Formats: sequence, C-alpha cells, structure tokens
Amino acid sequence: MKLGKQTTLRSRAVLKGAGVHSNAPVRLVLHPAEANNGVTFLRTGLSGGRERIIEAVWSNVSMTELCTVIGDPADASVSTVEHLLAAFSALGVDNVMVEIDGPEVPIMDGSSADFVAAIRRVGIEEMSAPRRYLKILKTVRVDQGRAFSELRPSEKGFRLEVEIDFAAGLIGRQKKTVDLDGRIFERDLARARTFGFLRDVERLWKAGFALGASLDNTVALDDERVLNPEGLRWPDEFVRHKTLDAVGDLALAGSPIIGTYRSFCGGHKMNVAVLAALFADKTAYEFIELSTRREAAGAELRVAQPVYASSRG
Repeated sequence: MKLGKQTTLRSRAVLKGAGVHSNAPVRLVLHPAEANNGVTFLRTGLSGGRERIIEAVWSNVSMTELCTVIGDPADASVSTVEHLLAAFSALGVDNVMVEIDGPEVPIMDGSSADFVAAIRRVGIEEMSAPRRYLKILKTVRVDQGRAFSELRPSEKGFRLEVEIDFAAGLIGRQKKTVDLDGRIFERDLARARTFGFLRDVERLWKAGFALGASLDNTVALDDERVLNPEGLRWPDEFVRHKTLDAVGDLALAGSPIIGTYRSFCGGHKMNVAVLAALFADKTAYEFIELSTRREAAGAELRVAQPVYASSRG
C-alpha cells in the first residue's frame, strides 16, 4: 500500500477493444489529471456531439447486473468499469481522466492485465498533495439470503477475504485472502478472467448482455468442463476474478481503504451495497492522512490527524 502523496500518470495511455456486453468498439485514453480530481470518465461519442463527465464514485452507480455501471443509462453512462478501476486502485493511481468514446470499457482479455500493462508503460508520478484514506471505524454489513459483504476495521492497510460457493463442481467453494498492494495484485489477481456458463448464453443475449463474449475474453464453462483450449490460469481463477472485481468496485469509495473487506457469494451488487451502507453511517468511517511512509507490505500504519468526515450518503 503506497502511502503519503497523491499520484497520477506520467503521460497518456491509449487502449482499444470492444465491450463484453455491448460488443461495441471503443477507444480508451487514460489522461494524467490534477490533484484531488480522483478518477473521472469523460464520455464522448454521445448524440449531438455531446460529452459528459462522470465521477467514478459509488453514488453514481446505476446498475450492478453482471457488471458495474456508472452514470445515467438514459443519458450518458459507462459500464464494466471494475477491471480498469481495480488496476488504478491496486497500483495506487489516484487521479486520472478516462476518455471513452463508447458505452463500455473494453473487456480486453477479461482481466485487468492490459490495463496494468498500460499504466506500467507510461509510469506513475507522485504529486505534492497528500493522499486521503478512508479508515473503517466499525463493522458495516449487508446480507442477501446466504450471501453477505462487510467492511471491518483494520490497522494494516486493505485486506480482502472473498469466498464463493458454486454448485458446479469445477468451481465449488473457493476462498482468496489478499493484503492488497500493486505487486500482489499483478502477481495473484490481475490476470484472472471473467467467467460464465454456456447454458446462460442464450438468456443473456436476449437480455442484451454478453454480445461480445468469446473464448478470447471469458472463461466459458459447460457444466464440468472449461471450454477454453488453454484451460485455467490458476485452479482457483474464479475466486481470484471475484476478488479482482471487489477491488474495482470498492475503488468507488473514492479513497484507498484502511480496513478489511469480507464477502461470501457476493458480487457487484453486494460490493456497491456495502459502500452505500458504510457512507450512510457517519460513525463507521473517517477520512485521514498518514504521517508515516512504511512501504513494506503488511507494515503497521500509524494514523495522523483526522481530516474530515464525508457529507455524502
């Protein structure tokens, strides 16, 4: 977990691809941004030559079915933002303007790997402004049937404990625990791909989803078989991808989290719901700056003065 100062990109990065759900071609330009800008999307290519700025924050989430969508779908929105946001969050990129000329972030290979590579190519620049962290003060939990997601206090950076349980024997019950930093994300999570079942394809197509899905960007399952010729990248690639998704969705908090995220059978909806529950309780968090710069993974974080509590929520 990088401490101290805010960051941005050293120069712009350009990526091209198609959306996994829309199958629409899209050009993505990652621009350096000023301090305190956060992550914003400049949605271009709208009717009448219009453009819209959309902040990548939880309160702008409009849909969470199969992906995370920010903005107003009836006017200007961007879908499938989670893999890109995960790369920004894990690598410690605080400020960036994402210019996008289509409705959906390109799926690339179904993971965050191409976004990580693009960020590494242009580099990350430290800024003079101090970084603000979101410190969890008490446990906040959201339940839905047997599924749950929660944020808990922790003094040691950001930990994720993600568990899934699928009836399909190839997946079954898997758990991943990660103390997040850029090195661990690149090694253990960034290349984990999205996945889906062949039996669901026709239903998804009729609903307007997965129109751009293929074996090039999705791990496809036919009950107990992986259909991709190359197979899995890890035996537990499924829970690794769910953890990657959680990193991206929780980046919508707007600041790096000091706390522990725990989920069971969660997903985009539960990830965003726990942020909404957190910000609804102003006693459950505070924004802080840190007085120390211990870079080692797992190093204890000494907290400096509180800055202010959010008025959002």
